[in-house]
Parts: sequence; C-alpha cells; structure tokens
Amino acid sequence: MEQATNGKMNKKLLQKTLNYYFIYAVVILITLAPVFYIISNILYEDDANEDLYAIKKQFDTFTKDDLTLKDITLWNKFNKDVNLQKFNGITTDSLFDHSYYDSLNKENEPYRVLNAPVKIEGKPFTFSARINMVEKENLIGSTVVLFISILVFLIIGFLLITKYISSKLWLPFYVALDKLEQFEIDKTTSVNLIQNTTEEFNRLNNAIEKLIHKNSSIYNSQREFIENAAHELQTPIAIFKGKIENILQRKDLNQEQFQIIDDLNNTTSRLVKLNKNLLVLSKIESNSYHEKQQVNVSEIINNQIVFFNEQAKSKEIEININCNEKVIVNANPFLVEILVNNLFINTINHNVNGGQINVNLTSKGLIFSNTGALLPLKTERMFERFSKSNPSSKGNGLGLSIIKKIVDANSWAINYSFKDRFHNFEVTF
Repeated sequence: MEQATNGKMNKKLLQKTLNYYFIYAVVILITLAPVFYIISNILYEDDANEDLYAIKKQFDTFTKDDLTLKDITLWNKFNKDVNLQKFNGITTDSLFDHSYYDSLNKENEPYRVLNAPVKIEGKPFTFSARINMVEKENLIGSTVVLFISILVFLIIGFLLITKYISSKLWLPFYVALDKLEQFEIDKTTSVNLIQNTTEEFNRLNNAIEKLIHKNSSIYNSQREFIENAAHELQTPIAIFKGKIENILQRKDLNQEQFQIIDDLNNTTSRLVKLNKNLLVLSKIESNSYHEKQQVNVSEIINNQIVFFNEQAKSKEIEININCNEKVIVNANPFLVEILVNNLFINTINHNVNGGQINVNLTSKGLIFSNTGALLPLKTERMFERFSKSNPSSKGNGLGLSIIKKIVDANSWAINYSFKDRFHNFEVTF
C-alpha cells in the first residue's frame, strides 16, 4: 500500500513538472514558428528590394543615358524582367508585390516589383523591374519546416531527459517521505533523521538559515553589481560612440541618414553620462573616495567657469560669480569637483533663454541660484534617483542624487528654496 502510495505521489509530482515543461514547450513552438516565418519573409523581402534597387542603379549608370526612344522596344524584348513602360504618373519609386502568369509553368507566380520614373531623351517613362519570389516561398517553407523539426526534436529530447533526471534527483525526497510516514510520536526518532540521510535537505536547511543572515548584505550586493556593470559597460559604450562619430564624418550620408546617426550619437552620449553617474554613485556609496584633503573650493569654481560659460552661451545665460573669498574644506577633491559641476549643469539645464545664474561662496557654504520655472519645485522626491521635475528633460535624473550623496558623505547639508523668481540650492559646509 505504501509503495503504491509512493508510486502515485512519484508519478503525480513528476508528471506535474513535465506538464509545465510541455505547456511551455508548446507555447514556444506556437510562438516562434510564425515569428520565424515572418522575420524570414521580411529579410528575404528586404534582400529582394536591395536587388531591385541594384538593377535600377545599374540601368541608371550603364543604360539610361545611351538608350534612345527607338531602342526601347528592342531593349524590352531582350529583357524579360526589366522593361520600360508607358509613363503611369508615378513620381517616386514604388515597391509592391504582384502576380504574373508564367506561360512555361502555366500558373500565376508571385513577384516583387519596383516601378520608378525615368526619362529617356527627355520623355517620361516608367522603369519596371521584378524578381520572382517563388524561390523565396520554397526557401522559407523549407527553412520553417526544418526549424520546427529541430525544435520538436529538441523539445522531445528535453522532456525525456528531464523525466529521467527528475526521477533521479527526486529519489532522496521520496526516501525522506518514507521516513516521515514511519515517524511515531512516542519514539525518539527526530525529523532531523531526514537531514542526516539526504545531503540535499541538509543543504536546504543550511541555505534557509543562511538566508536570514544574507538579508543584511542584499543592499551591498546590489551596489557592487551596479558598480561592476557600469564599469564593464564603459569600454563597449565608448567603442560604440567612437564608431558612430566616425560614421558622422562620412560625406556620403544623406540628410535622413545623418539625422538618424546624429540621434544615435546623442542617445549614446546620454548613455555614457548615465553610466558614468551610476558608477560615481556606486563608488560614493561604497566609500571609494574616502581619502580627504584640504580643497580650495574657490579655485575649483574658477577653473570650471570658462567651460560652463561656453555651455551657457547657447541659452544666452549670464553667470555671475561671487567667490573672492578663499574657502578651504576638508573633502575629496574629485567629489568637490563633481559637486560643483553638477550644480552648474543643473542650473543651466533647468534655466530659460536669457536667464541668469548666481554663484555665491562663503566660508559657511555654497549657493547656486538660477532663473527657471516660475513655480517652486516639488521637494518630496527631489534628491531621489531618476527623479525629474520636468519629465521631458534630457537629463537622466541623477545629478541632484549625486549632489546629495556627496553632501551626505561629507556630513554637509543641502537645502532648496524659491525666492524672487530664483531657484536656490544651498550647500552648507
């Protein structure tokens, strides 16, 4: 009876697992087959389009200028899939699918057709080129059948292997069930007996105990992950940006291509900044910039003002600096430089055309004031990561978060206020 019960549970548990695998496999098969067909069809159609444009280019380069009106009829006769037709009124190139009757096969066959306006001896004609797509359908059909066949064999093999492995892996579990069924309350046998006979359950119990202790280290692990990921992404992003910039230098780009590449370049620049800011945040949190020294804040501001004056010119923003007093703080010089840079960037990005920025430095603190929105900003989530006062802003929402982290790391304070139409960020040393 017990064996029958064990056998029933064994079958039920394993079958339940296999059912999930089977459903997943069927969903993958049903989903991937049409997707694979559609993608293959699109790729083949793109190749056909490229071939048609190549035929058109070859005609424009080698034939059009030498062709006369008298030659058109003879030229059409010797070119089955390329011909010149009576002008049909089109003004731009046109790609479409059309069926033509094949007298040899005695059936309609699908073609990909390109119609384009051309002029021969100053008179308009329609250039027409076509490519037979029967080969495409046969190729795609064969590829899809092969793809589905391979996928089916993989799924069957996967299910069989899973069934075999699962029966082996779950054997200690069924042994433990037997021992639990034999357990009696009046005996000295302990539930720990299962742990002693099955290594997997010993590891499971140990893992549960360790899980409690690991909860305290989750935050540190996440921080390390962000730092490592951001660091590893620096090189590929830099290479990608470099290649895009090289493409932008090419003279054979048309306006549309240039605009697309330029947009990609701008997006990559934002990605570089985002990755850099995440890395800085992670390093600040891990106290990587723990070394402190005497830093001249006035000197850092004066060193940066030339650069940011250039940045402000695009908006005709006036920057007024009042930091004649020599202010020395005990901090990491790199972090102080980032603090000043981010305050400048924040006041420029969120300013208005023809606006103003006032920078005041004293021994007590540093104040950046700027014109901008006519209403005060919401302060609830101002210094949180990825928080933006203006969702349409091109910033990544990390500038104020980095400022807050630097301020906290040095036991300083930062406050925001809105007075006389100026937004004020005050860092108190």
